[in-house]
Amino acid sequence: MQQAQPSTLRKNYILLLTVVFGGFLVFGFSENIKGPALPKMQSDLVLDELQIGMLLAFNSLGYLLACSFTGWLSRKAGMKLTTMLALGSMAVSGIFIYIASNYAAISVSYFLMYVGNGILEIGLALLAARIFVKNTGTMMNLAHFFYGLSSMIAPILAASLMGVSLFGSGLGWRGMYALMLALSVLPMLPAFLAKFPAEERKQEERIPLKQYVKDPIAWMIIAVLSLGVISELAVGGWLVNFLEKAYGWSNEASARMLSAFFLCFMLARLFLGPVTDKIGYTKSLIYLSAASGLCSVAAIIVGEPGAILFALAGVGIAPVYPTVMALLARRYKNNADTAITFTVTLMGIASVIGNFAIGAIIDLIKRLFGSGHDEKASLIAGLQAGYLFIGACALLCSIVSVLLYRMLLKRNEVL
Repeated sequence: MQQAQPSTLRKNYILLLTVVFGGFLVFGFSENIKGPALPKMQSDLVLDELQIGMLLAFNSLGYLLACSFTGWLSRKAGMKLTTMLALGSMAVSGIFIYIASNYAAISVSYFLMYVGNGILEIGLALLAARIFVKNTGTMMNLAHFFYGLSSMIAPILAASLMGVSLFGSGLGWRGMYALMLALSVLPMLPAFLAKFPAEERKQEERIPLKQYVKDPIAWMIIAVLSLGVISELAVGGWLVNFLEKAYGWSNEASARMLSAFFLCFMLARLFLGPVTDKIGYTKSLIYLSAASGLCSVAAIIVGEPGAILFALAGVGIAPVYPTVMALLARRYKNNADTAITFTVTLMGIASVIGNFAIGAIIDLIKRLFGSGHDEKASLIAGLQAGYLFIGACALLCSIVSVLLYRMLLKRNEVL
């Protein structure tokens, strides 16, 4: 028995790692196949940029809704059922996207997909906080590396699949979504076989939510994460659109640049995790988010010759999310579910506002500069303003991280 027990624990840990790594892999696909798909969807459904922004913002409400109840769901139903529900709803949403024929139908389908994404992200974060008790920053970044890996592959794979002919007709963006989201069923097998930590451990003493929200540090962490995530996720939704319309790039070339962004993103999470553990989570957030913001702003200023800077911005922004998760897991060891659920829920609100703001900024600048005779120039000006907003969010993330560092330093609680 004494020999069998460690072996059983190791096997279970491997299953849990498979769930976490596989879950993030699927999550990366679902989040980032939209880059090449959105221009095609926009053309097929005759949507303007504001409608695209509203689509992303509205469907982020599904993500926000999921964030608000996933902590409660994981406590009541268990992490296992919560994880399987998330993956299953994502697979079903792919079928709904396939049969969607108008803006309303695609909005509902995206809403369901984002609900699944939200449940999965919170569920995986809670699971990771429980099992990554050593080298937390390294392991969190490694887990999110798999998100970066699939995110890098997703745009090129999506662009390729949309051109595939099946049974005499093109797969298109609808078929591509159905096929890619069907991959969500794969991590369900190890999730079914594994024994999750919530089922093995006693309930820790919990911090009441009312007490947690009175902590100013908690709100600073929320601000850091929100600004970082707005900058990170906006690239997946807007970079392909920007390159196609501002520089006249093809869909395939634009998708390759998005993949280059996620290559930088992926490598940063693979190699910079130990750095965050060594120099500290808060200092890492200051330096890395500043580097990302400067790259994005410089890319707009330099113009098309500096397009590679869009990709290099991924190096700085990639570690922000997992580093904040590591910070939460370490600072609120016995109450990670409260801290993570509340933080990511508020981040979801910021994501909704951010998606809408980018679309609104593009549309506003386009209208202000559009005199009717130079629509292309006004569109380019709008897209540049929207992307400058993305870079500004990363720079603000760095500034708020400096404030967070000072607050933690005064309390002698720097992590």
